[in-house]
Amino acid sequence: MSAPFEERSGVVPCGTPWGRWYQTLEEVFIEVRVPPGTRAKDVRCSLRSRHIALAVGGQELLQGKLFDSTVTDEGTWTLEDRQLIRIVLMKTNRDAGNCWTSLLENEYAADPWVQDQMQRKLTLERFQRENPGFDFSGAEISGNYSKGGPDFSSLEK
Repeated sequence: MSAPFEERSGVVPCGTPWGRWYQTLEEVFIEVRVPPGTRAKDVRCSLRSRHIALAVGGQELLQGKLFDSTVTDEGTWTLEDRQLIRIVLMKTNRDAGNCWTSLLENEYAADPWVQDQMQRKLTLERFQRENPGFDFSGAEISGNYSKGGPDFSSLEK
């Protein structure tokens, strides 16, 4: 499966049977399609540091051990238009080298092409943060960008 890189939002989504997930340097976003007309009281969502559980109307949609740890107190979920649940998890490790390869430890893995695009996106996001004021809108990353790309911290300014 090939996922498009959405230039404007910078999102590289990973499709799943229930929706999609994507990430930034700091957060993991999960979008779950639910039956139209779903009410918040029908939703049961448990967000812990390394575990997630989501059920709607008593039916389990998503459950398992997360790929990496998150900040429990900063995880949120919202029900949008009574048909989409959006979950936002704050990563504990917030550097470009921490590109999740899957949402859960053994499920919902990004295929190699999508994983490559996710890593490129996080590396570009890292460069933008390290170099405020530079316009990276037309930038392309090539070469070694795995594990967050090259480390320029030892170079003199």
